[in-house]
Amino acid sequence: MTRAATISLFAAILLLVAVLPISLRAQVTTPATVDDATAPAFASQSADDSGSPLVSSAISSDDVSAPSTGGQQPKSPADNSKPSKPKPSSDSDRPPIEGSMVGYIDNAVVGSEIRIRFDAGFGDNFPDRAEFFYAQCGCNAGAHGPKPGIATNLNFQQLYMRGEYAPTKRLSLLVDVPVRWIEPLQFAPSTVQSSPGFGDQSGLSDVQAGVKLALLASQQRYLTVQFVASFPSGDSYSGLGTGHYSVAPSLLYFQKVTDRFSLEAQLGDTHPIESSGQLAFAGDVFTYGIGPSYELYRGEKVRIASVLELVGWQVLGGLENNAALIGVVKPPVQSVDGVSIVNLKAGIRTSVGHHQSFYVGFGQALTHDVWYKHIIRLEYRYTF
Repeated sequence: MTRAATISLFAAILLLVAVLPISLRAQVTTPATVDDATAPAFASQSADDSGSPLVSSAISSDDVSAPSTGGQQPKSPADNSKPSKPKPSSDSDRPPIEGSMVGYIDNAVVGSEIRIRFDAGFGDNFPDRAEFFYAQCGCNAGAHGPKPGIATNLNFQQLYMRGEYAPTKRLSLLVDVPVRWIEPLQFAPSTVQSSPGFGDQSGLSDVQAGVKLALLASQQRYLTVQFVASFPSGDSYSGLGTGHYSVAPSLLYFQKVTDRFSLEAQLGDTHPIESSGQLAFAGDVFTYGIGPSYELYRGEKVRIASVLELVGWQVLGGLENNAALIGVVKPPVQSVDGVSIVNLKAGIRTSVGHHQSFYVGFGQALTHDVWYKHIIRLEYRYTF
């Protein structure tokens, strides 16, 4: 691993360690005590000299000292109040937040949370494909991507800091602020003859903001519509962003199959508003995924679950720079419409109490076309 990757990974670990001391907030319910001064006295029923029963009542100390009037016993107002039934918790129809165990598929559960995620990706051979990762290579006329050189092998790291707030149990608002590091390792030789190619870059990437709305919300399942917009806040000339706006609607699903087994899924599309340069590089990318999880261990405070996710992308339009086309066509670009990418992700999620969870996972490309060959993901999530 290069120096930049080591530094970024160390920074991510420090962030995770920094949030570990967040204590689990417990709710303590104090049982109500009975005040002797206000507790009703239970008077037994007795008979007077004439044999007629006396009316039983709760008598206070003032009633005892007061003289009787008309030879009648004072009557206390009848207590018709009935014990009220405890109101159900406002969260009684929600699955526990730790029920969502996935690490790559978006979480269908609507709730308030803070999430810190770190990715390390290796072997991106077409980083400007459909402008999904970064803007088209600056070697093309009018392009807004990094230059000089067409990168044919690139590693990257990305740190995401996400906040989500749910004013109601069915609606939440979210914002995701990423910081990116890129390390170009190899370029098409003919594009860097007079220079070494662009170097390592780091900085703010494209910020995302969105909304989640649960169509179904119960202890067994969630069906949620998510809409996220991406803003070109990253410096596209440094490879830190796409250089264009995009929107990503998706449908998310969470199903509690058994007490320990859950299934989660996602269907969505990333739609670019426009391309960053003169060529129509940006294209729609349809995303899908399914992720079963199973709780291997369940303790009083800790749960450990294994997660297996199959995630795929279908590119529906757009272009990419291809080094094999240099000297054949100018510029050396080709269509990526129909490109299919599938990854298998395996991970472990550990939940601590009702608020904290940690995820560690590894992803492997299963297809010839890739966004990256391998990826490592670390995540910390705190819900409130």
